[in-house]
Amino acid sequence: MPDANPASAKQAPGTRYAWYVVATLTAIYTLSYMDRTILSILVGPIKRDLHVSDTKIGLLTGLAFTIFYTLLGLPMGRIADSRSRRGLITVGCVVWTIFTSACSASKGYWALFATRVGVGVGESSLSPAAYSMISDLLPKEQLGLAISIYYMGVFFGTSLSQLVGGTTLDLLARTPVVTLPLLGAISSWRVVFLIVGLPGLLFAAWAYSLREPARKDLLRTATGAVSTLSFADALAQMKMRWQSLAGISLGMVFQSMCAFGYTFWGPSFFQRTYGWKPGESGRALAAILLTFGCVGMYVGGRLADSWQKRGVTHAPLKVALISAMGTGVFLPAAFLAGRPELTLALMAPGVFFNALPMGIAAAALQRIFPNQVRGQISALYLFILNLGGYPSGTLLPGIFNDYLFHDEKMLGASLALTVGGGAVLMLVVMALTCRPYREHYLLMHPAA
Repeated sequence: MPDANPASAKQAPGTRYAWYVVATLTAIYTLSYMDRTILSILVGPIKRDLHVSDTKIGLLTGLAFTIFYTLLGLPMGRIADSRSRRGLITVGCVVWTIFTSACSASKGYWALFATRVGVGVGESSLSPAAYSMISDLLPKEQLGLAISIYYMGVFFGTSLSQLVGGTTLDLLARTPVVTLPLLGAISSWRVVFLIVGLPGLLFAAWAYSLREPARKDLLRTATGAVSTLSFADALAQMKMRWQSLAGISLGMVFQSMCAFGYTFWGPSFFQRTYGWKPGESGRALAAILLTFGCVGMYVGGRLADSWQKRGVTHAPLKVALISAMGTGVFLPAAFLAGRPELTLALMAPGVFFNALPMGIAAAALQRIFPNQVRGQISALYLFILNLGGYPSGTLLPGIFNDYLFHDEKMLGASLALTVGGGAVLMLVVMALTCRPYREHYLLMHPAA
């Protein structure tokens, strides 16, 4: 049975330090998302210089990153459950920093594809370890808000990549070639990879400065000793709760399909549909993501925690149902609006609703599993989420453009199809998961 270990409680850091760790991990996650999404503002120059289609751009941003991000996430989760989570994050940060910077020297499509694979390898270490650390630092009543704040790194990072990338492209618009030490003469858009990549070494040092928290909610034997779970034991714990694990993961695949669709293709949509410059589209999208995306995550976390305190055991899933309905109403309409001011007005509530469950879904899984498997559960959740949501959100609009509409200026219709379909599927899956999740929550917290 899981327990609240008194020894662990004595070693637990104070609340102020716990929130400092949450803030630090959020900053590191922000950097990782800058490195992950910077390609979205570079679609135009990459297509021009490398002579590739929208479909290949979708593969570059989706499959290239997720192929190893997802596969290596599972062993990374196993390491996070048994080794230093601080050390795992530090090493991962160094790896993705090196490969992001190396993108600047990639001369062809497949070389750039390979460096994006390397970025995925490094970033696969972060979230399984971060979720586990946050779960040990704060009580379950604050977990929804804490992981929602961590997840704000998605919007902080995406927005900063739009701002930094768009502004850099605008500043270097009249300087197509830049000469740098070691790299020589390179296209000016490649400089963006160095700007977002190199600071990662400082963030790696920051991660290493954190203290490893004591583990709590451990499974124990009848004698009170901490259970050591084999991989087979971990699989047994997952099998006991497979409906919740599968339902939340699949539901969030459809949520992230919407999110990755509008965050990656949003700049190109504004440029192709309304003739905006990269800097204009980057600033507009960044403003919406930072404001309405972060507020949505915060409201989602507070709402779920509030309902949880009132005894609503499936509170995170209730929030997800609201998210699916709001996403399905506002985002497709935004991409079909036909006027930039109307698009922005509809995107704002659409992004707010879409962001509501992004942090609390991960927290929901942390609440129903013992400590010894939380890193592995996080990795499996991210495996499913990124294998499904990231590639589909970035690839489907490109496929619709190339093979359904045969016109790159029909990107608005392609995005409307992607986000509308994702919202409907999310609503169905989350509704079906509510009942088993309530049962699995009571299995872990019988006194609730």
